[in-house]
Amino acid sequence: MKPKIFVTDATFPEIIDYLSQSLEVEHNQSDQPYSEIELINKLHDKAGVFAHSTRRFSAELFAACHQLRAVCNMAVGYNNIDVEAASAAGVMVTNTPDVLNETTADFGWALMMAAARRVTESEHFLRAGRWTRWRFDDFLGVDVHGSTLGIIGMGRIGQAIARRAAGFNMSVVYHNRSRLTPALETAANHARYLSLEECLRTADHIILALPYSAQSHHLIGKAQLAMMKPTATLVNIARGGIVDDAALITALESGTIAAAGIDVFENEPSFNPAFLSLSNVVLTPHIGSASTSTRLAMAYCAADNLIAAMTGKRPPNLLNPEYL
Repeated sequence: MKPKIFVTDATFPEIIDYLSQSLEVEHNQSDQPYSEIELINKLHDKAGVFAHSTRRFSAELFAACHQLRAVCNMAVGYNNIDVEAASAAGVMVTNTPDVLNETTADFGWALMMAAARRVTESEHFLRAGRWTRWRFDDFLGVDVHGSTLGIIGMGRIGQAIARRAAGFNMSVVYHNRSRLTPALETAANHARYLSLEECLRTADHIILALPYSAQSHHLIGKAQLAMMKPTATLVNIARGGIVDDAALITALESGTIAAAGIDVFENEPSFNPAFLSLSNVVLTPHIGSASTSTRLAMAYCAADNLIAAMTGKRPPNLLNPEYL
């Protein structure tokens, strides 16, 4: 008998077919929202879950789902899962690293350049029919080429962002929990390690690419934003909650920093509506990895993790090896 698994949200049809070759699949291709109680009811007889990062897996859920052996997240981040509780319940947890590094790095650059050059603001101006003549001072932004890029979080995505800076003749500074090896710093466009405060004060453009944790919650708040240059931009492609969104809105309103590009929000998909009144922020709905090829690769990666877990193998991207 095939192990029973549940796919929490709509995904590519070929992924359902792929999983069905090895597993008994119940899916949610209608994309129905579930409360935690409803999700627990769905999982009461399931051994595994193919999960999206929007679904939360709490200690209460793990305590209630006694047959569950694996939760395989289709994301790099896994702050939606209580990994400690999963381990205590004997449940494997996996993610999908590496496959989205380059696409997410591309998008970080897209947001940075759009914020620096006021692309969203100027497009709205044009679409509203307000462009009636050329002016020398229309939508003056800040340069990207020849400036200093600051990266906070120098993992695989951060390093991919840094490599792109070479083409813009940029200097790269970074802050990370631990310093990279000299070889990795050289490969990342000769990136220079700084403290968080030095990085914020030095950079013309800051991109956040670090994981969310209790330690990184509101890492960028009022005090940190005040350290940045008034001409600087801030881009968040990491996770909501790393930036204090209310403090960022105040900083953008007051001119503490010039502009921002935000792909992730506190409490998303809800977000602070005050963002919508700002002209100097580019807003996108958590689409950093949203290319067809990358999202499909992420889905296959999550599926391979789940198939391995359900067939007695070690999943390639196991986050809690202490389970074994």
